[in-house]
Amino acid sequence: MTALRERVDKAADFIKSRTKVKPEVAIILGTGLGALADEIKDKEIIPYPQIPAFPTSTVIGHAGQLALGTLGRKSVVAMQGRFHRYEGYSLEEVAFPVRVMKTLGAKALIISNAAGGMNPLFKAGDLMIISDHINLMGDNPLIGVNDEKLGPRFPDMSQPYDRKLIALAEEVAGEEKIKVQKGVYVAVSGPNLETAAEYRFLRFIGADAVGMSTVPEVIVAVQSGMRVLGISCITDECLPDALKPADIKTIFKIAAKAEPKLTKLMSEVIQKL
Repeated sequence: MTALRERVDKAADFIKSRTKVKPEVAIILGTGLGALADEIKDKEIIPYPQIPAFPTSTVIGHAGQLALGTLGRKSVVAMQGRFHRYEGYSLEEVAFPVRVMKTLGAKALIISNAAGGMNPLFKAGDLMIISDHINLMGDNPLIGVNDEKLGPRFPDMSQPYDRKLIALAEEVAGEEKIKVQKGVYVAVSGPNLETAAEYRFLRFIGADAVGMSTVPEVIVAVQSGMRVLGISCITDECLPDALKPADIKTIFKIAAKAEPKLTKLMSEVIQKL
């Protein structure tokens, strides 16, 4: 048994000792997007610092706790706050909770993030269903000794985002009259936002939105055999020829305004899984 699997099992065993919930779906809620956890019924909360080997959230807008319970007819485990490379964590640590949630029983991962929109058709406040991603973080969570019981050495990434889940999300959005975009998400390390030249480059290579998370967790989820649906909340418009200084307070306000749409979309998708 590898040291990584020992840590995963230790964390999972601790969580099992604190709850009888056996989650079918794992949820990761991005910056300023934690309200979905309020919809969970019979909720049990476990703060991250109590869980063995779990990192600790250090970023504003991340509550730093697991919420376990039911959403509709599904048992779920939700991360209210995630971890980032720029906090000083390795990508293995960033994606560690995904392995734990998989070990708890989750077969699908629904993941959200706040992102900058580079597609000129996108507006601040839009939701973007992630169709694919580009990893420009300069690292990979699978580097190191591989444990075949956690997943294959060379996982296929031809369809990291489940096409049936994408179609379901589009169907739900239509039923609920929620406007959604669809596009490619590119992950960078951060924590600084990008220059105009960098936005121009990222758009040139095929990205529609940019952020500092999600891709490490998705890589590990795919390696683990989980189905994945990713949704970005476009919090600012990053057009290189009309670029304005980033206002973090405004970004949080836009995320808060878009959050009810995201919560509705994610909760309805989970209930129809």
